Amino acid sequence: MSKKIIAINASPRKNWNTAQLVRAAAEGAAENGADTEVIDLYTVGKYSGCISCFGCKTEKHCGECICNDDLKPVLEKIRTADGLILGTPNYLGEGTAAFRALYERLIFQYITYNTEHYSANSRQIPVLFIMTSNAPDRAYEQGGFYHELVRNYQNTLTRFIGKTEVLFAGDTLQVNDHSKYDWTMFDPVSKAKRHEAVFSEKLAQARELGRKIMEQ
Repeated sequence: MSKKIIAINASPRKNWNTAQLVRAAAEGAAENGADTEVIDLYTVGKYSGCISCFGCKTEKHCGECICNDDLKPVLEKIRTADGLILGTPNYLGEGTAAFRALYERLIFQYITYNTEHYSANSRQIPVLFIMTSNAPDRAYEQGGFYHELVRNYQNTLTRFIGKTEVLFAGDTLQVNDHSKYDWTMFDPVSKAKRHEAVFSEKLAQARELGRKIMEQ
């Protein structure tokens, strides 16, 4: 039986930078024998972040989010998957609202508040975390403004879901036609040239990291 990989695009744009990287990673996993499913989180339906009901802390539902909305089936798919690809753009120094809602529900259900065992998740799976951004790559590297943001996500996902690899893509092309906007801080020609030169490399990296998920 082939491994099941769930790939989640937490961007509201279904065909742009984050979505393309998530799909490239999923394609890499599929090329290595995985059964993959890509979910565009903004099309899932109605859901919220954690509502602090503590149902996941009860003996009956320990480690299981019981909030019965449209996000619950996604959480169940992750629970039974063999790997997770999770991508979000950086909005105002964080993941998107949809990403944060999923992240809260995904992680909090496993936190036990128990000194003997910190996590209720006994089934660790490999994770690829992808973040895209208008900020340059150096902002995500050691000493960069967003380095701690990405490292915190990596550490928490590793602790509660499974070993997590990170891919970030900075200085991305936000739109094809800059003439529609009064964005004087950007050079549209340079943006387009960089995207053409660099983004294909990021897609190749995503595809390779997706392949590696199958080898863990």
